[in-house]
Amino acid sequence: MSLPNQFLATFAYPILVADIGGTNARFALVHGPDTETEFCVPTATADHSDISGAIRATLDKASGAQPRTAIIAVAGPVTGNKIPLTNADWVIEPLKLIEDLSLDDVIIVNDFEAQALALPNLEGSDIEQVGRGAPRPASTKFVLGPGTGLGAAAMIHAADTWIPVPGEGGHVEIGPVTEEDFPIFEKIERVGGRLGAEQILSGSGLPRLARGVSLSMNLERSFETAADITQAAEANDAVATKTLETFARALGRVAGDFALSLLARGGVYLTGGVTPRIDRFLTDGQFRRSFEAKAPHQSLMSAIPTYIVRHGNPALEGLVAFARSPDRFVVELKGRRWSRETVVSNATG
Repeated sequence: MSLPNQFLATFAYPILVADIGGTNARFALVHGPDTETEFCVPTATADHSDISGAIRATLDKASGAQPRTAIIAVAGPVTGNKIPLTNADWVIEPLKLIEDLSLDDVIIVNDFEAQALALPNLEGSDIEQVGRGAPRPASTKFVLGPGTGLGAAAMIHAADTWIPVPGEGGHVEIGPVTEEDFPIFEKIERVGGRLGAEQILSGSGLPRLARGVSLSMNLERSFETAADITQAAEANDAVATKTLETFARALGRVAGDFALSLLARGGVYLTGGVTPRIDRFLTDGQFRRSFEAKAPHQSLMSAIPTYIVRHGNPALEGLVAFARSPDRFVVELKGRRWSRETVVSNATG
């Protein structure tokens, strides 16, 4: 089956790929389809006034190659010619980037779309399986990442092609299921009259969950950050421990909901900054039991594998995969690709 021309992406090498987070910007250079990736030293976003300055500083320390294409992942939706970052002061202007760095093309995608692009290539030490199940080849995968927020994206396999689908799945509704959950959930503060998954299943949401747990246990705690909770759990604090146990069960249910919704027989993958800090709560059985507890479909769920992603930067890995083999993927580029011709047209128009 051949794809329409608008989906057949080609890029000029060298290609700069970038994963722009709220704290750090990470870059790599892809010199050609069969060359080794040149990973660059990460830089703090606060150290540079804009992304052009960060890229220049990075290239100065790299091999010296002048990129012709930039493929950039950002947290948040890609709309218009000015893209503000969610957790940093930068505003990314693709047309200005083309002028500043003499680029031919700039492509900007969602950060979890980039993570989805990595999923077909993750193997070996890149991932740690949690529980049973085996991935079905050439089947839909899903990535769920509790970090500052709760990111989510699907990697659909159709017509012999991988199709990343970003979304706002982190804002689905969540509620209690077990008897242990009910007294906790009734104490959790609502936001806008509802309880979305991100409001507790994220670094920013963990303190809200902990307050609900402490109230249900009639114990006073003043955890301000997710780090406060994970550190207290390491010291066997009762509230912190129960908070992370509740977190793992709820994350398992949400992951299972997405697996059912999409029949993600290729597996569900956990990423995000929170995941590696609570991995013992994800591997002790509670997460997986909640994932599988989807009557009447327990048998189906038991066959779908779940993984903790151990790769150091899956978003960057996904962008590299797309840069090397764009024909493997269908990525929507309308409104998300800017070219030098656009700059010239604007200047002469």
